Amino acid sequence: MAEKLLLRLEWTVLRRLDGLLQGDYRTLLRGAGIDLADLREYQHHDDVRHIDWNVTARLQLPHVRVFTEDREMSAWFLLDLSPSMDFGSGEQRKRQVLAEFTTVLARLLTRHGNRVGAMLYGGGADSTLPARGGRQQVLQLLHRLMPRPRAANAPESGVTRLQDLLASAATTLRRRSTVFVVSDFISEAGWEKPLGMLAQRHEVVAVRLLDPLELELPDLGLIPIRDSETGEQLLVDTHDAGFRKRFARIAAQREADLRQSLARAGVDSLELSTDDDLAEALMRFTDLRKRRSRAMVGPAALSHLKRAA
Repeated sequence: MAEKLLLRLEWTVLRRLDGLLQGDYRTLLRGAGIDLADLREYQHHDDVRHIDWNVTARLQLPHVRVFTEDREMSAWFLLDLSPSMDFGSGEQRKRQVLAEFTTVLARLLTRHGNRVGAMLYGGGADSTLPARGGRQQVLQLLHRLMPRPRAANAPESGVTRLQDLLASAATTLRRRSTVFVVSDFISEAGWEKPLGMLAQRHEVVAVRLLDPLELELPDLGLIPIRDSETGEQLLVDTHDAGFRKRFARIAAQREADLRQSLARAGVDSLELSTDDDLAEALMRFTDLRKRRSRAMVGPAALSHLKRAA
């Protein structure tokens, strides 16, 4: 089953990405070397995080550290497999989107000699897959993501604690890596701080999964709604226009709060809906990272750096 899914993704999404990226697959990641090679004057395309402030202050001109870039890049996937990821109002569930995104990106990276690893959380699937390269590694990861039948008498999982996964990653990942946190971020409060701490050491991307029904309710009449994590059930009247408006307002506020939390943590974010086209979503994300890179080192930024020095 995993082999068939990987073949399908290689023939559909990966082939499209190869044409769209035109070899610029590294735009999806920003590798960082660990060996200091030289110091030179700041240029417009440089990352401001590499500025050497001591040298800049001494010479009164911005200078950056030049590193020997690693030929081999490591990427880690922190995967939320909690029960809320099994939700989907259309043909796809969030968990399926998670599996396809992870598979496509992992295969894209391993084809270019990089290593990928994963930490799985929730649904009784807590485990770590050490970082390795090759197609077989992608298949092993995909196999672990395949849904498994849940026993009828199995207890509810309870509230998700995403902070546990992030804290575990902070202690496990020693070498600087690119880290993809793939989750719907439906979690107990408290994950923001460990996410920010993880981003101080690694290049972190939050891949947020969502479903259109989580943002706006259609008029379906009287329907039962069940919390997939706690098992709590509620009967709601979606025919009530006032209720639908309140739901949409609360959902919009949660969206705004979540985006602010991710921004404060200093991570890039990619939103993937269950009705999204995966290849197009990845291209939007690539374009966003290109624009941010250019904006970060534009003329205004250089002016601020000179005044600060």
